[in-house]
Amino acid sequence: MDTEMLECKKCRLHEGRQNVVIGEGPSDADIMLIGEAPGANEDKTGRPFVGRAGKILDEALEGAGLAREDVFIGNIVKCRPPSNRNPKKDEIASCTPFLDMQMASIRPKVLVPMGNFPTGYVMERFGLDRRRIGEVRGKIFDVETPWGGAAIVPIYHPAATIYNQRLRPVLQKDFKLIGRFNL
Repeated sequence: MDTEMLECKKCRLHEGRQNVVIGEGPSDADIMLIGEAPGANEDKTGRPFVGRAGKILDEALEGAGLAREDVFIGNIVKCRPPSNRNPKKDEIASCTPFLDMQMASIRPKVLVPMGNFPTGYVMERFGLDRRRIGEVRGKIFDVETPWGGAAIVPIYHPAATIYNQRLRPVLQKDFKLIGRFNL
């Protein structure tokens, strides 16, 4: 699967990428964080959440009693959109089969979509109505997956707190909720 992702040319995002950002974390993580798309730092390093949003993510994880090593961190889109624009529907459609394979392989007990695009996809993927993050953040949705029962806990994307400081305590509160799932 990794080789297929690294060589993927299913959408136009491959044209400008430096690296495919597959994701990282334990192959049997109980908690899977799902971001939107790699940014410039992630594209450069091939690792998820290593820029400013990554520092915020690390702080939120620590505040919840978790570490990066405890969770799997990935994205719905594996290549950086130009100028960090939102991923387009066809790009998401090209990439989400890889995310589906990752979820099936890891078999997380908790799925944490971060932001509108991951939340919409994950909710719909597991039979829930597609909703905006502001409506569902911090709520727990129990779902049946091909690998058994799981919880979906949508949260704001850590980058949102860079532009809206009032979201920082909300993000920290939501991560404390996620930390309660640390099995």
